[in-house]
Amino acid sequence: MATDEIHQEESVTIKIRNKLFELQDKKYKDFQSKLTPGISPDFFIGVRTPKLKSFAKDIIRNMNYDEFLLDLPHKFFDENQLHAFIISEIKDYKICLEEVEKFLPYVDNWATCDQLKPKIFKKHKTELLKSINIWINDDKTYTIRFGIEMLMNHYLDDDFDVSYASMVAKVRSEEYYVNMMIAWYFATALAKQYDSIIPFLEERRLSTWTHNKTIQKAVESYRIKPEQKEYLKKMKVKKTASVDKKIM
Repeated sequence: MATDEIHQEESVTIKIRNKLFELQDKKYKDFQSKLTPGISPDFFIGVRTPKLKSFAKDIIRNMNYDEFLLDLPHKFFDENQLHAFIISEIKDYKICLEEVEKFLPYVDNWATCDQLKPKIFKKHKTELLKSINIWINDDKTYTIRFGIEMLMNHYLDDDFDVSYASMVAKVRSEEYYVNMMIAWYFATALAKQYDSIIPFLEERRLSTWTHNKTIQKAVESYRIKPEQKEYLKKMKVKKTASVDKKIM
């Protein structure tokens, strides 16, 4: 009986993994693995994002998923994606934040990082700032990226303060996926808070690579006015340092 009980307790993670393989799309597996360098193709199952999101909601409704969330590190990329989607649906802020904190050290790629979008965070922006400040000053690539992304997602509209942009501008990293997120943040910020953000480029408060990438992304954006794009183009500077190019 004891053995059966142990097996039953361990079966949730196994059931979830088996279901992921039932949802597998091998062509998508090949495509997804090429978009996520640094992870062996052997660790991709190949489940499309809409099916993962739907499965996450089904798990939340019908399963005790605590065991799965504790089963870190996960073996497969798709399990990490599913983990991110489950956390994103948690409605209790304190519990959601605790699960984010547990998960972030195991996030090892940009895709999982960017899929981690807890819906409850938008209702707790004051409390969230304290955690964001900690994440941005972490030493882990995707924890830093996540912190910047939270500032981009939640604090560029009515809750904007130029001090938040200053927090991002102070980040210095050799990691491509950190610098890309900084550029993404400032390009988005230019579209929403142009007058407050343009001094960061005029005063060259970003690294050269990030400065130029911000301009590139802003110029490509349909939300930036033509005259603003022309001005931005004039501020592009010669590269004095490079960041390894990777597929994103």
